[in-house]
Amino acid sequence: MFKIAVLASTRGTDLQAIIDEIKTGKLKNVEIACVIGNKEDAYALKRAEENNIKTYFINPKGKIREEFDEEIAEILKHEQVDLICLIGYMRILSKEFVAKYPNKIINVHPALIPAFCGPKYYGTNVHEEVIKRGVKVTGCTFHFVNEECDGGPIILQETVKVDVADTPDTLKEKVQTLEKKWYPKLIDLMRKNKIKITPDNKVQILK
Repeated sequence: MFKIAVLASTRGTDLQAIIDEIKTGKLKNVEIACVIGNKEDAYALKRAEENNIKTYFINPKGKIREEFDEEIAEILKHEQVDLICLIGYMRILSKEFVAKYPNKIINVHPALIPAFCGPKYYGTNVHEEVIKRGVKVTGCTFHFVNEECDGGPIILQETVKVDVADTPDTLKEKVQTLEKKWYPKLIDLMRKNKIKITPDNKVQILK
């Protein structure tokens, strides 16, 4: 069984898509070992609990980043996790944590990296900026996580048109539709060991 852990801070919409595909059998031989949250009221934790998935809340108050991340690492070790999925996770991981899991942490960013990425671009403000700049096409980017915020090797990108009538909320919904479609597919590719990093730090998806 391929075991994943989800780190989440928000609603966990993509988490629900993964849960649903596991339940229907579309995503085979995958188990969500646990969902770890840094916000006690994150709806992602409630989603997990409602689906009998183990949850952990780690209170970040009074902890430096490295200390907080070490608590996560202890949980991941205990749960014997194969892959770490960031879903609406609103913290930047420490260098020490990332170094423990090379090419084992994936994230989805709600824009087409290198556009609208980096520490100041997260959540709805990404879509606000896309509309403000008059961009005609946006989308989502799945990438491995490294020491640079949104700077890890890109695995895949999917696009969507930005319509004149779009608001940040409607654009967010469009992008999340892509995320929900592709996150389970990406996990399946990782399970099948079909995603490789080339010597020049590019991603190759095997057929």
